[in-house]
Amino acid sequence: MGARLRDKYLDEIVPVLMKRFGYVNRAQAPALEKIVVNVGMGEAIQNPKLLEGVVENLTGITGQRPCIRRGKKSISNFKLRTGMAIGCKVTLRRERMYEFLDRLLTFAIPRIRDFRGLSGDSFDGRGNYTLGVQEQIIFPEMDFDKIGKIHGMDVTLVTTAKTDEEGLELLKELGVPFRPQ
Repeated sequence: MGARLRDKYLDEIVPVLMKRFGYVNRAQAPALEKIVVNVGMGEAIQNPKLLEGVVENLTGITGQRPCIRRGKKSISNFKLRTGMAIGCKVTLRRERMYEFLDRLLTFAIPRIRDFRGLSGDSFDGRGNYTLGVQEQIIFPEMDFDKIGKIHGMDVTLVTTAKTDEEGLELLKELGVPFRPQ
């Protein structure tokens, strides 16, 4: 399933981007480099068992085991000490990246309630796009009965684009449903 999106990129999207931005070489066209899925769990400070469920959920959604993220410094107001587990993240590349993006675009995003398109304002200035998902239950891999706690996640699409305009065009061509401006 992921090969479908990669083949579409190589066969259809690269020539369109080359023509639109005046590139002379295929390697100049922006590409998707990696997808980072991050879940921050502040509640894991009081209840470390919550993080185990998040790791299981993220493994089911991405097909790859996440790494645990730990606090870098102590913050007394949050009862956080250095080294405490507070979240997890997965970095997807190559086949898994395209397969995850395909599932995100075709199955998960259409299941968001009252969805009217993604905001085009979430670019970082270098062509990378981050979208926030408020509930992990939009993914069809989630078994509703086995979910301990509903949590959100950040999905960052990292591109080789030099500008936000190039990144926006790449993601539009890949099929990311942006809100009309």
